[in-house]
Amino acid sequence: MNVLVVGPSWVGDTLIAQPLFQLLKQNHPKVEIDVLAPPWTQALLARMPEVRQSIVNPFGHGSLQLSARRQLGLRLRHQYQQAIVLPNSWKSALLPWHANIALRTGYTGEARWGLLNDRRQLDSLTHPQLVERYAALALPASASLPSQLPLPALISRPEQQQQIVQRLNLDLSKPVIALCPGAEYGTAKRWPAKHFATLAQALHARGATVWLIGSSKDQALAHHIMSESQNTCLNLCGLTNIAEAVDLLAIARLIITNDSGLMHVSAAVGRPLIAIYGSSSPLFTPPLSPQATLVNLKLPCSPCFKRECPLGHLNCLHQITPEHLISQIDFDTLNLR
Repeated sequence: MNVLVVGPSWVGDTLIAQPLFQLLKQNHPKVEIDVLAPPWTQALLARMPEVRQSIVNPFGHGSLQLSARRQLGLRLRHQYQQAIVLPNSWKSALLPWHANIALRTGYTGEARWGLLNDRRQLDSLTHPQLVERYAALALPASASLPSQLPLPALISRPEQQQQIVQRLNLDLSKPVIALCPGAEYGTAKRWPAKHFATLAQALHARGATVWLIGSSKDQALAHHIMSESQNTCLNLCGLTNIAEAVDLLAIARLIITNDSGLMHVSAAVGRPLIAIYGSSSPLFTPPLSPQATLVNLKLPCSPCFKRECPLGHLNCLHQITPEHLISQIDFDTLNLR
């Protein structure tokens, strides 16, 4: 059986979809899974052993392009027995319909009657977490999820890690702690730069090597942290692609991160991590790892799920002090003083 999954657009949601792929493989060992995905998530899918290949989804957010969707759907005809559509938009279900895939599974979402013929009604009480909602689509509508879902697990081989270490001329003589200060969604998910800087100084004083990891969009933020911390950390933001970031995070002894795509990558490489929550909720998209520590003040105004603080104070993040983060770290395990 060949299955086409129409994947999500966000990096974090792509990692959250991996348990769905794992359940498909468990229930149908010979299944071949292809994922229709945006270019920026394809390197992550290549690190998932369950995925045979990813197919570039060329349609940007809000882009309808009905004719182009039809043409791509026609090119995919006669290749798949099932499609699983993860986004809830009407247009995301068009391509499997044009491809004439026999079984088209997904939630009703934006009135997708006709486009989906295995249409599910979302029960948010039964499945409060996004990972549960995705994973349920791997099973028949009448089936219950297993008591414990498989966890995301990205491949990061020693030779891949060594390549990026050599390219960036990194020193691994001291325990590495990675800080991920970015969050593409918005400022209401970003712990303040001054807090990251204070934390970096404290970790450096204890003998750690501190890396800042993120995309090119995080470079200005990382420069600010570098300046505030008196250059006690190494700025790697923008120096790696997402696959190389996977390998760097797999090297780290501890990762401290906002609720971001890299938080979910950190969970999927099996490293201990501390996840900082502000405007979002760990009840919906927690890091899927038993080694994750969640820091969340649970103020009356949060979670608001806004990109920027609607009250203008961002207390949900400002009031999480660097000292509180330090208290969550087991320095003995890290061999730090």
